[in-house]
Amino acid sequence: MKSDIRVCSAWHDRHNRPVYTLSSTCPECGAPTENSAPAPYNPDDTYGDYRRARKRRRAEE
Repeated sequence: MKSDIRVCSAWHDRHNRPVYTLSSTCPECGAPTENSAPAPYNPDDTYGDYRRARKRRRAEE
């Protein structure tokens, strides 16, 4: 299932809060939007161990 709700891709730089829309462009700044839904969970994720190890290394820094 694909989410229709999108968020401004440049909201960290241009806005003080996320800007959500249904459009392909941000109504406030005109930047392209991206899907706001997280990636679906897959129990057979072949790269999950690498991602979790990278997350642990970043937390230790």
